[in-house]
Amino acid sequence: MAPSAEPTELRALLSAAADPARAPAMRAYMRGQFDFLGVAAPLRRRAAGAWIRSHDAAGPDGWLALAEALWRQPEREFHYVALDLLARHAAALPASALPRLLALATANAWWDTVDGLAAWAVGPLVRSRRELQADMDGLAGDADFWLRRVAILHQLYWKRETDAARLFRYCGANAADPEFFIRKAIGWALREYGYTDAEAVRSFVAATALSPLSRREALKRIQ
Repeated sequence: MAPSAEPTELRALLSAAADPARAPAMRAYMRGQFDFLGVAAPLRRRAAGAWIRSHDAAGPDGWLALAEALWRQPEREFHYVALDLLARHAAALPASALPRLLALATANAWWDTVDGLAAWAVGPLVRSRRELQADMDGLAGDADFWLRRVAILHQLYWKRETDAARLFRYCGANAADPEFFIRKAIGWALREYGYTDAEAVRSFVAATALSPLSRREALKRIQ
């Protein structure tokens, strides 16, 4: 597929797996912001898996261009396939890929794609290119709350590789933000790290003026 072209083959695969009767409920779940074909996640992965693998040789520029082309499609399933494609190759991307990933995060932005990019694309990229943590430091104070959410969540699944001081700094700096998606992200990031170091999270929560939502989410599994 040429990056700017209609993904005809993929559209045929997804359409064959779609149940159009599911599309209205899927659209409603996303507050009516996106169109859907009506493909459930397991069926989407099964339908698109071979298509994604067929582009393994495209290389970093090719993978990013494909993801950008899929992002331009109106139906949300194409954006999810782009996330699956990027997750497959995230650790092999160069540091220069970060601005293009962040541009995707701010296009058609909602929690589903922002979280997918943070955890499965930006996160693995930064883990393999640690110099990019300086960029995350900048994003943690960005005017765009979706980019701040990316910064807060990018270490979500790093476990013992998590830079705890950085995580706590981001959470503390954003603790007073009234935005629901920031407060939820803080709680989620802390809860996930709590599986690795529960005492550190409990101590941070006790010492920090977090919102009730962030506090509740952070301590949900470790009290």
